[in-house]
Amino acid sequence: MNRYVKPATFLPAFLTLCGNAFAQSEAVRTQKIGAPPEASNMQLVGYNDLQARSAYQPTIHHQGDRWIAYIGHHGGTDEIPNPVNPITGKAEPNGTSIVDVTDPAHPKYLRHLPGQEGKYEGGGAQMVRLCDGRQLPKGDPNAVYMLRTFGSEAHEIWNVADPANPVLITRLGGLKDTHKNWWECNTGIAYLVSGLPDWRTRRMTQIYDLSDPAHPIKIRDFGLPGQEPGATGPVPTEVHGPISAGPEGNRVYFGYGTDKGGFLQIVDREKLLNGPKEPTPENLRYPEISRLAMSAFNGAHTTFPMLKMPIAEFAHDKENSRDIVMIVDEEIVNECAEPRQMVWFADVTVENRPMVISNYTAKESDGSFCARGGRFGAHSSNESMAPVYYRKMAFISYFNAGVRAIDIRDPYHPTEVGYFIPAITAATDKRCVKIDGKDRCKVAIQTNNVETDERGYIYIVDRANTGLHILELTGEARKIAGLP
Repeated sequence: MNRYVKPATFLPAFLTLCGNAFAQSEAVRTQKIGAPPEASNMQLVGYNDLQARSAYQPTIHHQGDRWIAYIGHHGGTDEIPNPVNPITGKAEPNGTSIVDVTDPAHPKYLRHLPGQEGKYEGGGAQMVRLCDGRQLPKGDPNAVYMLRTFGSEAHEIWNVADPANPVLITRLGGLKDTHKNWWECNTGIAYLVSGLPDWRTRRMTQIYDLSDPAHPIKIRDFGLPGQEPGATGPVPTEVHGPISAGPEGNRVYFGYGTDKGGFLQIVDREKLLNGPKEPTPENLRYPEISRLAMSAFNGAHTTFPMLKMPIAEFAHDKENSRDIVMIVDEEIVNECAEPRQMVWFADVTVENRPMVISNYTAKESDGSFCARGGRFGAHSSNESMAPVYYRKMAFISYFNAGVRAIDIRDPYHPTEVGYFIPAITAATDKRCVKIDGKDRCKVAIQTNNVETDERGYIYIVDRANTGLHILELTGEARKIAGLP
């Protein structure tokens, strides 16, 4: 079933004044501004332009009787390095957008918290996680803590109990890079993707006890043998991000490599936190249980665990559940100029012999996506483990193919059941490739990251400055999720 919904068209006039229209004048638009989105079993509920800032990670947090979206941003663009914040009237480096989405049909922009000055991945504050103080073992019960990156140079913790007026609590600086963190709210353990000056890789993992965010305690540094200070020889591929199963699952799933030569690393959490901490090759190997190597063509952006997953086909078998990890690659090259980045489902029930059991990709032929401009391929999945979708449906951001809804109840046969591709706006930035030494540019949606909330709403944000779209399932997809 196809459903078409009219996109919101209330971008403020200042965007055109900022120069986006001029920037697009030399680029080909592969969609029409104001055209209906392309959609099946998904529809638009609400929209916010996010001040035309390139967006990375959305995290949705339930605060009292409100729902607040915290959205990390990449740095600015060559044309607009510091977009104007219409609330303050000032040009500000991209940072963190804070949006009240209690009424998802009418999201309200509350605050822009500037990040590191810089362009693209060289600035901004792209990563954000949230924990309630009452859940952290030593937190202030009246606080709500936001952990964010500050460009490439630091991790910061802010008290956002009043989301319109954040207060800085802690800063962990002196870094050369940051990226996709994970924070256990029930223990306070944080896995911070960082770049330490003396390590041989751009990104490794610092592990902190942030149970009292005002007094962080360093636990250890972690990476692959050969990345540590003083090592010699080839440097192994860098970490992209971890996801922890917490003390109950006693596992941390690390993804390495982004679009090539990647792998899933399964780590014993207890050994990681309490084992020997000096970064020697032996100590770095100690907590590792196993690795699942990807093809030289593919990496591991997101490694999302779905443990004890019931398999209907195996209902009468002796072993009728499986531990599954969904591995999402990241496409990083425009116009299909690299191998396709996809989604892979790995059975890790027997941990020392993990194996890929299935895969998913959006079909290029469904929308001639290689010709639309920008990236086409997988990037990330929703990471909420709330019951509304966990182990039932997954949502995958697919750049110019929007977001794809996948029925994963049978992980051996994942099936696309819906999609939503937003329309471009006057703010959507161009994406270019070199042809005979010259730039050929096109304007296309670049759905970057996706998250869900406990109510069942889906939040997608755009890398090419198009903003935040809040979606809901319709039709058969809604029935699969068990939503009314």
